[in-house]
Amino acid sequence: MPRFYCPTPLVTGELLELPAGAARHVQVLRLQPGDGITLFNGGPGSAGSAGEFSATVTRMGRSEVQVQVGTHHAVQREAARSVHLAVGMPANERMDWLVEKAAELGVASIQPLMTERSVLRLAGERAEKKVAHWQSVAVAACEQCGGNRVPLIHEVTTLAAWTRVQSASPTSQLLLLSLGAGAHGLRAAVAALGMPVAITFLSGPEGGLSSAEEDAALARGFVPVTLGPRILRAETAALCALAALLV
Repeated sequence: MPRFYCPTPLVTGELLELPAGAARHVQVLRLQPGDGITLFNGGPGSAGSAGEFSATVTRMGRSEVQVQVGTHHAVQREAARSVHLAVGMPANERMDWLVEKAAELGVASIQPLMTERSVLRLAGERAEKKVAHWQSVAVAACEQCGGNRVPLIHEVTTLAAWTRVQSASPTSQLLLLSLGAGAHGLRAAVAALGMPVAITFLSGPEGGLSSAEEDAALARGFVPVTLGPRILRAETAALCALAALLV
């Protein structure tokens, strides 16, 4: 059954005009009155209902779609551990791909960062448009994969500014992907964390973080971890770590 993100309150039995994005998607699929769909409203930073709702299309207009909200289903497909990814933005289309796959895996949020070695530099209106685009990519990924919580894509910032406000706690662990000699194996580090715990995972761009950037992160309490002896692409490394942390 097609799934749609509907960032509005959902109440069983009510007639609801779908938001523009969901309505367009319904029309593209050429659904008709009487067809069933699934709605969820657990958006970025939202206090929306957990789980999802069945719904039935009741009216198709030229640009609007009306549905009747049906039964609430308290399904839980989210990861037991809350993982937040902070990543030096890879260039070209790789960030789109990274956001899509991270959302499929169940990441809680993504912080796009500009670092010393970042190729992609964003500011002002261009940065805002990119973040809005990545948020829509995350929504589409959740609609496809069955996730009922859309990860929040934070505003673009510099690594230096972001690092200054990070701190570890008994319930929140900071991990840094590092090629340094003192890095711990990721599997061993995860096994030592226990459950449940929130994790903020910092991964660099193409070429990795500079020595000064790593030192600044370590000074804030980040624990260096490694994925092994192979050198992975920036987006591959971040997703490999997420898979280990979330599954």
